[in-house]
Amino acid sequence: MPGRSTSSSGSTGFISFSGVESALSSLKNFQSCISSGMDTASSVALDLVETQTEVSSEYSMDKAMVEFAMMDRELNHYLKAVQSTINHVKEERPEKIPNLKLLVEKKFLALQNKNSDADFQNNEKFAQFKQQLKELKKQYGLQADREADGTEGVDEDMIVTQSQTNFICPITQLEMKKPVKNKVCGHTYEEEAIVRMIESKHKRKKKA
Repeated sequence: MPGRSTSSSGSTGFISFSGVESALSSLKNFQSCISSGMDTASSVALDLVETQTEVSSEYSMDKAMVEFAMMDRELNHYLKAVQSTINHVKEERPEKIPNLKLLVEKKFLALQNKNSDADFQNNEKFAQFKQQLKELKKQYGLQADREADGTEGVDEDMIVTQSQTNFICPITQLEMKKPVKNKVCGHTYEEEAIVRMIESKHKRKKKA
């Protein structure tokens, strides 16, 4: 019966998901922290525009909003992956206990691979922030950022998605501590290596 402690026989009929479900509840509470962070970053960015502080400071808040939106998306994907795995095991009730961690990772990566810029536009707080920022800049006669998609104002080279799987970086040939996936080519690199390459490219453009 579900709810009992796990037995040594490996039968899923004795798996208790109460601990996992409790952890999921705690993770869901973390979503409110992300929401509060987005509210704060949005408020600061709008205040900077109103006081006509240097654009570079506002730009940092814009990047912070992108980071929060990415965290929110990643957390939602992880919650979905775990819940989907739990539901699957409960329904299938296989004779042997499967590798739950591996199942969750596969489902999580499948969701992450579907990431697109449209995800940011569908994030209510992010979309509201971009609209308020656009209207406020127009009100103060300031030049708006690029508005080709939901991540305008962020270097196109840095539009990447985070991955939790460890890989060997093709640039440094070392195991990546913070892997990021290039959404254009689909390759995964170490974030620090990519940042250095982008900075180097920008310096060459300035010299030219």
